[in-house]
Amino acid sequence: MRKAWFVAGISIGGCTAFLALLVVGTYSLTAGAAGFGGSGGGRVALAKGAVPARYQALVQKWGNLCPAINPALLAAQLYQESGWNPRAQSHAAAQGIAQFIPGTWAAHGVDGDGDGDRDVWDPADAIPSAATYDCKIAGYVKKAPGDPTNNMLAAYNAGAYAVIRYGGVPPYKETQNYVRIIRTLEKSFARPVGRVDPSRQAAGAINFAQQQLGTKYLWGGNGTPEQDGRFDCSGLTQAAYRTVGIELPRVANDQYNAGPHPPRNELLPGDLVFFSDDLTNSRAIRHVGIYVGGGYMINAPRPGAVIRFDKIDTPDYFGATRVTEDGAKSLPKHPPSA
Repeated sequence: MRKAWFVAGISIGGCTAFLALLVVGTYSLTAGAAGFGGSGGGRVALAKGAVPARYQALVQKWGNLCPAINPALLAAQLYQESGWNPRAQSHAAAQGIAQFIPGTWAAHGVDGDGDGDRDVWDPADAIPSAATYDCKIAGYVKKAPGDPTNNMLAAYNAGAYAVIRYGGVPPYKETQNYVRIIRTLEKSFARPVGRVDPSRQAAGAINFAQQQLGTKYLWGGNGTPEQDGRFDCSGLTQAAYRTVGIELPRVANDQYNAGPHPPRNELLPGDLVFFSDDLTNSRAIRHVGIYVGGGYMINAPRPGAVIRFDKIDTPDYFGATRVTEDGAKSLPKHPPSA
């Protein structure tokens, strides 16, 4: 939920067709223009607010430890493992923000902050340890053919021997999925270099959202018949993208990681736009809408209001996500809260 600024008098007649032409036309002109700093290594910058502020310096520093990793890749691993929760603990006894099991921590944990101990629950030790472990694994498979970062991730999942034996990422479905997920999530944590490819599904998602204009807001609303077709903000965006075959997470702060993040001056219709009282931490996002162009979004603003057009030019604007099918599929189902 967010503070609402009411906007009246916007004509919606014929808007769907116009937006469809705009999105498809823009796609034709700019497809393939995006970049994300290359594969592994390099000075990759993190997307604004994607990494919580208290961890950003650690991720930026240790993500450049060796050529096989970069800050966005390290961020993707940490998010996939724990959702930035330093107290996370799995049923398999994996612990902390990087989800080390005790045996692996004993062998590979480092004293990242130089305070004389190695504490798996302390991100100042666990994040450097995750980067150090990645780089050590990369060294084990450095002679294997193929992309060094993909081989490192495969070795992380399946073991170095499997990568060496198969001459690259082994033909294990779980391992191939792990590599794909982390490399896709990497794009949502990297600040784009150049323009981000437009979305082909944008017009369909906007079309659904337009059809809900005037519908009353409902906290927790998913648009079901029992709820009289009402939505809250993230329920609306989830339903809109579901109509074009993309399954987003239910809450706004998880939806932020469903694709790369175009800068504000490069927004396109269909982008999700996010709002927060803490502009340094994507986990604190509390509102989302669907951008429709001209500085406006369609959103379900708050209790007592209806789904409507609102300006995005407000002090609580956090950033945007250009949703991709692969990006949405790569998100953890229930990332723990930080």
